[in-house]
Amino acid sequence: MKAFISTLLGYDPKSKSMEGGVLGLVKAYYGCVEAQGRGTLHCHMMIWVEGGLNPSDMKERLRGEDGVAFGQRLICFLDDTISTSIPPPYDEGNRSEVRRYKASKKPLTHRGVDLALSPESDDVARQRREDLRLLVACCQHHEHTATCYKYQKEGDSTAECRFELDAENFVPETTVDPETGHLTLRCLDGLINNYNATILEAMRCNMDIKFIGTGEDAKAVIYYVTDYITKSQLKTHVAYAALALGVKKATEAAPSDDSEESIKAKRMLQKCAFSLVANQEMSAQQVATYLLDYEDHYTSDTFANLYWPSFERYLDRQHPSPECRYDSHTSNSAAQGDDVDDTPETLDEEVDDTEEVIVSTNDVGDVVPVSSQVADYVYRGSELENICLWDFVAQTKK
Repeated sequence: MKAFISTLLGYDPKSKSMEGGVLGLVKAYYGCVEAQGRGTLHCHMMIWVEGGLNPSDMKERLRGEDGVAFGQRLICFLDDTISTSIPPPYDEGNRSEVRRYKASKKPLTHRGVDLALSPESDDVARQRREDLRLLVACCQHHEHTATCYKYQKEGDSTAECRFELDAENFVPETTVDPETGHLTLRCLDGLINNYNATILEAMRCNMDIKFIGTGEDAKAVIYYVTDYITKSQLKTHVAYAALALGVKKATEAAPSDDSEESIKAKRMLQKCAFSLVANQEMSAQQVATYLLDYEDHYTSDTFANLYWPSFERYLDRQHPSPECRYDSHTSNSAAQGDDVDDTPETLDEEVDDTEEVIVSTNDVGDVVPVSSQVADYVYRGSELENICLWDFVAQTKK
């Protein structure tokens, strides 16, 4: 993945190189690694390209005065970047290389091109074309299976592939509606996953690439990626639903049975459910990844966390509402007949009395105390007096 980011995407964290990669000049990226049911690992990644517009700005640009010219440039870029069909053969009259590669049945494991040949020779161009054809046929061609319809009712004649791949999905060319700014990408083969030829040649594995041109697409992709980040192989509610069903059946079988055997059976069901939740199955690839300290996500940027609830609690104590002040004093001082003191506590007491003492380690491994964000902001000093909380958390590092 690091080679893919640095070589194919051409991402330069120091922004010294302006050449870019196969998708253009990459401004930022974020990807997370997921394990399939069979254990193999793959990455879902979002990539931001320099000069790319957000969906609303792009729609306005397409509907503007230079919308036609801008739309043509955008179409050329997308058609050059995203392919949707098996490429035609380099030479219709010579298919010996194709037959040889097909006979090996391993288009994903061989190099594809004879590296001893000169890069400028016709043989290299021909071998690359035929190699790409086999890769697309092997990696990108979709065949419907039961997985395509697992969320639909059995026997439903109107069921459609959940991956939205169908031979009838044919769009001859990419078009832009000048009135609405809606972009319709071409689809020359409805059973081919979108791919980038250069990435497919280099990575030699299945891929899918999608241009995010609408707000709906952006929301869908963000939800898709974040869902993979947070999901587990077995949902907790599924395990407890299985437990509830097992207990219900055991109770229905012997509703008044409080014998030792019945109690042991119910406890066994509980232990099974707890074990399902606590002991998640992991593939060998996942275990090896963690043991070798490989990343489970890749990002070009770091993000600061704002722990807002602690600031809310601090503000509530500094400026309590009349209702909160009445309730708190009623349960404490007023209930005992004492005079109610509306004077707030000192700032030091407000910060120090409620925040935990936290320790961490620095870059060299020494244990150091770490104060809370509330204390850091409250005691930020006169030089940072005019900076707001949001900018303080985002722009400062302790």
